Amino acid sequence: MTSASTVIEDADVADVLSRAVHVINPVVDVLARADPFGLKGRTRDLHSANGSLGKALDAAAWVLNTADVPGTQAWAEKDLDGRIHWWVRRVGALNTVLVASPGVLGAAADRLPVQDVLGFANQAIVLCAVARECGVVDYRLQVRLLGAVLCDRDLAASLDGADPTPNPVAGEAESRSFGKSLWHLVGLLRAIGDELVKRPRPRRFYHYLGMLPAVGAVAEYFGEYGALVRAAKEGRAWIERLPAVSRG
Repeated sequence: MTSASTVIEDADVADVLSRAVHVINPVVDVLARADPFGLKGRTRDLHSANGSLGKALDAAAWVLNTADVPGTQAWAEKDLDGRIHWWVRRVGALNTVLVASPGVLGAAADRLPVQDVLGFANQAIVLCAVARECGVVDYRLQVRLLGAVLCDRDLAASLDGADPTPNPVAGEAESRSFGKSLWHLVGLLRAIGDELVKRPRPRRFYHYLGMLPAVGAVAEYFGEYGALVRAAKEGRAWIERLPAVSRG
């Protein structure tokens, strides 16, 4: 981690966030599009199968449909608000369990920088997903989004002339599991040190409760989830202020 006296330039933040976005997007792709057994397609015609195997596959497809997983019939029926809420309430909320886990140590967790790194990574993943749902697929705009919401920086100038083609890191990320991609993302983000604490963070109330041993993890969870919700709202507001012509 960088020290408090280290000045991090916009170009350095833009470089790290660019690498982060190229790790995040393949992960979001997998979560949104993967359907190795064709179960998502079955959600459009449930209960039509014959035989025990067909019924078992229908049952599995029903579970995915009930969870509103992207690619299912239930997902197709969602509006933009519903899709954004899914990323926050399902993917983000699940990741928040990991973000809040240091809270079991109570006040001692404040000495560990890992929670801010994990919280930043979780918010970055959800923000990239929100951007994609809103039609923002240009990675440079996604980097600017992360810079604005999580670092309070305008990185537009630092991205002028940047190569719009995918970074080689993206191809590497596609072959990793979600867990490995997350830890690779955490490793990248550690390079921007004090920028990590600029993200939307838990309210003070939850921070103080989080100092208590054991119950601190529960308080940290609700605090981090609330911060994630605020980050998603800020991200959507930022996107809505973009000229429509620049979102692609």
